[in-house]
Formats: sequence, structure tokens, C-alpha cells
Amino acid sequence: MRFQDHRQAGQELAARLVERVADGDLVEPVVLALPRGGVPVAAEIARALGTPMDVLVARKIGLPDRPEVGIGAIVGEDAPVFDGESLAMLGMSEDEFAPEVARQRAELHRREDLYRQGRPEPETAGRTVVLVDDGLATGVTARAALRHLRGTDPGRLILAVPVGSPEAAEAMRREADDVICLYRPDSFRSVGEWYEEFPQVTDDEVVSTLRTPAISPTGGPVGRGGASRRG
Repeated sequence: MRFQDHRQAGQELAARLVERVADGDLVEPVVLALPRGGVPVAAEIARALGTPMDVLVARKIGLPDRPEVGIGAIVGEDAPVFDGESLAMLGMSEDEFAPEVARQRAELHRREDLYRQGRPEPETAGRTVVLVDDGLATGVTARAALRHLRGTDPGRLILAVPVGSPEAAEAMRREADDVICLYRPDSFRSVGEWYEEFPQVTDDEVVSTLRTPAISPTGGPVGRGGASRRG
């Protein structure tokens, strides 16, 4: 099974979530995308559910010589979340990643300023939060995002991805109340290999999607206390 593109993957996930609405399983759902790849997927879900969407910016912390391999991740001003087993196998400590954490936090702030444009995070307390990405490889970024969201006291926390490694999808069940992963191939190597078309989503596409009238977060719930992230 391969998805044609982000849009088709989002439509298939949306169909699964619409079933949950019919069953009364989603209470005041709020859809949050992990940018950039999760944005076009989440947009299809938001359209299907008839709810605004927004982004939750997270940044992967990669290995010094292989930045594409996630060893940790950060969200907002939260402390970094690291894969402890991987650190132990590599014989490395969290302190060794301090320069990379600083670089990624600066990039996180840049993206938050660009994408959110002063908007606070949406209100999630007591609501069903659907966190969306385009796939799940190591799961470290999703883990950091889910832990951040858990701290906002959601009524229910759901991770929704089109495809993921079986190990990562199972591990996320310890972080989310439910994990919807449509396809868990045993031979998983990367997210992109399970899409026919897998172009890099740009900053401009993220901003444009968030301005789409039907799903724009500006028409959705106000943030907690009406204050921005950086106060």
C-alpha cells in the first residue's frame, strides 16, 4: 500500500476519524499538525470534520553526523525529549547535544513566529486533540509533541498518521490515548517511500494552508489566557 500524496493520505485518515465522530468518540475536536509534512494531511482532516486546524511546531534533534536520524526533539520551551535507549547504545549524553538543541530551538521560534503570526496555541483543555503528521519513523518528535499536549489537560489525545513503523506506532500508545496509523509495514525504512509523490512542504505552503477560510485557526477557539507563546 502506498499513498498517492499527502492529500490522499489525509483523506483516508479523515474517513477513519469521521467514523469516530459518528460514534460520539470525538468531543469538540481540535486538529493540530506537525509542520511541515503534517499540514497538508491535517488540512484534509479539518475539512472533513468541519473544524479549524492549527500547527504545533516541533523540531527534531539529529545525530551530529546524521542529522536526519532523530535522537530527540523539542516543543516550545519544554525540555528536550531524548530517546534514552539510543543514547545509551551510542554512548552519548544529553549534554553533548546542547549546541544542536540551541540551533533547533532558534529554528522552532522562527517557524512559530512565521506560522502562528502572534496567535496563541488553541485551547485544548477538555477537548479531543488530534495530532497529525505525515508518518511515524522513530517517533521521537511525536513523543515530544504528545507530552507537550498532555500538559495542556486535553479531554482525549489522539495521534493520527497515515503510515509508521510498527515499533514506533506501538510505543506511541504509551503517550496518546489512541493511535490511528493506517499502515504499519514490517519493512519500514522511511516515511517518504510509502508515498508516490512526496514533495517537501514549504513554509509558504504552511502559511497558505493556515489562511484557508474553511479551516483557518483565526476562526477557531482563542488560546489559553489570550497570551502568546513568548508572553
